Amino acid sequence: MTPPVGYDRILIKLSGEAFADEKASISPAILTSLARQLAAIAGDGVQVGVVVGGGNIFRGTSPQATGMDRSSADSMGMLATVINALALQDAIEKEGVPTRVLSAVAMQELCEPYIRRRAIRHLEKGRIVIFAAGLGEPYFSTDTAAAQRALEINARAILKATKVDGVYDKDPVLHGDARRFEELTYLDALQRGLKVMDATALSLCMDNDLPIIVFDVFAEDNIRRVAAGEPIGTVVRSRPSGGDDGD
Repeated sequence: MTPPVGYDRILIKLSGEAFADEKASISPAILTSLARQLAAIAGDGVQVGVVVGGGNIFRGTSPQATGMDRSSADSMGMLATVINALALQDAIEKEGVPTRVLSAVAMQELCEPYIRRRAIRHLEKGRIVIFAAGLGEPYFSTDTAAAQRALEINARAILKATKVDGVYDKDPVLHGDARRFEELTYLDALQRGLKVMDATALSLCMDNDLPIIVFDVFAEDNIRRVAAGEPIGTVVRSRPSGGDDGD
């Protein structure tokens, strides 16, 4: 099937917190919603890669890790992403879409090892590919892993799925006058210290002109709309197209 006008291959970054609700660190209802959205765009013919975080379970830089060796704490965080990846795989396959989990840390009894050519082949066959365990090394965030994997699989864009509807000049929860950006340049995001992705990930995207779209994953059908090229959320790229920059 020919994908809609928009992106034919995307990398979606899902934070670990996106899996959680007030009752559970992995919410069955949220998993089902995410799986249905991902299955829908795969059904449109879009090739879909997903990088998952693990912050709903454990993050190497969280208060849980206070006093721990950073390498050990980050290794625990990588394992947390594998748990989320396996949960998401199960939910997507219940929607009838074949899915593969590729891990940067070898654990062949649970998932395949990450091999770039294998990942691309899975995508070409219409399988959703979930990248787990970050980059397999401490000190690198899953934001950086998302940028790296997106470049390796030749994704057309990174879709950063969040709980807010874009990037704001300040925290919209705390400030009623916060303004949402429709567009930003990479340099603007870096210089303003905006929480788009971490500096390493932003620099990778900037060096390779890979657009980042930050959007609310919980608004109905938003993943599909963003993949189809609709102006949803905030777009971060090399230069603005003329839309409102929030100033």
